[in-house]
Amino acid sequence: MSKSNLAVVSPAVEGCMPDNQCAIDWNKVACQMHISRALDELEEGTLVPNKEVLYQFSARGHDLSQIILSQLLDHKRDAVSGYYRSRPLMLGIGLSLEDALGGPLMRAGGYSDGRDIGVVHNMPNLDGPCGLPMSGGVGAQYTPIAGWAQAIRYHAQTLNDASYNGAIGVAHGGEASCSTNGFWAALGVATTQQLPMLFYIEDNGYGISTTSDYQTPGQNIAANLASFKNLAIFDGDGTEPAQVARLLSDAVAHVRGGQPALIRLRVPRLCGHSAQDTQGYKDDATVEAEQARDPLPKLKAFMVPSMMSEDEWQAIAQTAQADVANALEAARARPQPSAEKITRHVFAERDEHGELELPLQGGLAAKGILFDQGTDQPQPEGQRINMVTAIRRTLDAELASNDRMVVFGEDVGPKGGVHAVTLGLQDKYGKDRVFDTSLSEEGIIGRALGMAQAGMMPVPEIQFRKYADPAEEQLNDTGTIRWRTNNRFAAPMVVRMPGGFFKCGDPWHSQTAEVKWAHAIGWQVAVPSNAEDAVGLLRYALRDHNPTIFFEHRNLLDDISARRPYPGDNFVLPFGQAKVLTEGAELTLITWGGMVPRVLKGAELSGRSVEVIDLRTISPWDKNTVFASIGKTSRCMIVHEDNFTAGFGAEIAAVLADQCFFELDAPIARVTMPDVPSPHHPALLNAVVPTPEKICAEISKLLEV
Repeated sequence: MSKSNLAVVSPAVEGCMPDNQCAIDWNKVACQMHISRALDELEEGTLVPNKEVLYQFSARGHDLSQIILSQLLDHKRDAVSGYYRSRPLMLGIGLSLEDALGGPLMRAGGYSDGRDIGVVHNMPNLDGPCGLPMSGGVGAQYTPIAGWAQAIRYHAQTLNDASYNGAIGVAHGGEASCSTNGFWAALGVATTQQLPMLFYIEDNGYGISTTSDYQTPGQNIAANLASFKNLAIFDGDGTEPAQVARLLSDAVAHVRGGQPALIRLRVPRLCGHSAQDTQGYKDDATVEAEQARDPLPKLKAFMVPSMMSEDEWQAIAQTAQADVANALEAARARPQPSAEKITRHVFAERDEHGELELPLQGGLAAKGILFDQGTDQPQPEGQRINMVTAIRRTLDAELASNDRMVVFGEDVGPKGGVHAVTLGLQDKYGKDRVFDTSLSEEGIIGRALGMAQAGMMPVPEIQFRKYADPAEEQLNDTGTIRWRTNNRFAAPMVVRMPGGFFKCGDPWHSQTAEVKWAHAIGWQVAVPSNAEDAVGLLRYALRDHNPTIFFEHRNLLDDISARRPYPGDNFVLPFGQAKVLTEGAELTLITWGGMVPRVLKGAELSGRSVEVIDLRTISPWDKNTVFASIGKTSRCMIVHEDNFTAGFGAEIAAVLADQCFFELDAPIARVTMPDVPSPHHPALLNAVVPTPEKICAEISKLLEV
């Protein structure tokens, strides 16, 4: 088959011919079709009305093609990322029938321990096809599979691991998801990088009730993509058994050859969008036409009597009903999930013996790769260096020691990043390990998520803090993945994110808003104020087991105040350890990041005894050091660059009001930017960003109370 652009519409044929390499076990297809139908009928007819299942999405009409595809995913490094109608595909690659019911019934164990809705599956497997954790967001499944596909190529070509040769990643979605940012981001990545990725699209003509003419011009995404370079296109009827088998076999074989492909299969949705959907937007003729295209009777006509007798067909149906009934009994026998454990596994945890509780998949630890945690004692080397050099040198050292670490983002390659942090790293480590990306933050973070689940340490860069907004869905999915899979999956990564004011400001490049990531579930947030701390915090994050936002303040990257000697290639600064920069008795002043030099100057200008604390990380933040300081000073001020309303200072103030109320002799003060974006003109910027003079004035005011 040619690897150029290819449009295929195969007619129905009597059987799968050997020259198509279509080795489908049709008896198994029949068994799994009946099981899938029995599950849907049980939920729709009994479990949903009884309110035992609260979310239900039937796969009726979509099931045949998924089951056939599952037989083709036979490589131990294959992965699939699906959506809420993907249960037949998941069952086909190994999801247990008991888990398939235990999840919707919200029972303990299984793939989420009752934490996620029952249609959002995951199936870890380090030595066979795995199902990446699904997202409840439509279209969020595409870019992680692009990352998985890139990890396949990295393992095979860069690490010379032959076990990855021929493996593929499959993203499964409906035609409505082809309108999303995630779909187009992944399509750009897969085709420009020529990744082994299959876009598997089931087109039922509806996105809930919205018809596909609102989603795709001409209502055919396959036809619209015919001009894409490096993309094979397959298009056909997803209800015709022989045609489906031929098309899917050809598509999978093409992708196993190392090139991406998209297959669109037209299927009927023989149900509402969900169990609550009455389909009142469809007229009787439409419903009747859909029922006439049911793939189950077509499968029977294809197999009976040419492959089995009517009695054998009925026996398969009866066995499926019995298997589902037995699985239901076993699933109902599982206990309810324990509310006592609901806060566990937001972050990596250790047991009572101090041993790391490893996830089943994701990150290096799941593959048994652990790194020395280093020393928290710096060993200064040479002259003071700026933060840019410190971060670059740390990335360099960790790239040298960890061959599964990759650094990527917009302009990080030959240019070395817009702030020169990665300058020279691509020359030293090559384009496989330090590489540029398309201008798509969804693609950058989604790709990192897939790589992390494939056992790599991705270090993506978001060029400026504000640019993280288009990637927020993938960032949120990354942070919650350990919790929502009950420690089955994890996705450690370090997202480098410059931001904050510099010589001037503006609403697009100068935002901090670090509180958003402190609020986000599962993310650590580091905000270093100097080169030494940047080295220690970054190295800790790169050797840790959790996703981390590493905030690089633009004004500190080359500022004299932030320069320190390089603290050594083994210096690690654990998160949650604040530093007391100046001892004082009258006032505790808490800050972090770009405000540190201004706070120190403001405290000096005041002439008062001020204890300045640099938090260094805000998730987690060091409460004990702050509590101890307030116990001495009885007064507290918080200074940060972010806006006043709901900034992280508000969280600190709330905790202190609760925990230190009787130690405080005055209200907690906050000095922040007002609730406006960062202005461009330097004079306007200084009018809103806390300056040493403003801080000094507020210190005097608070000490007069």
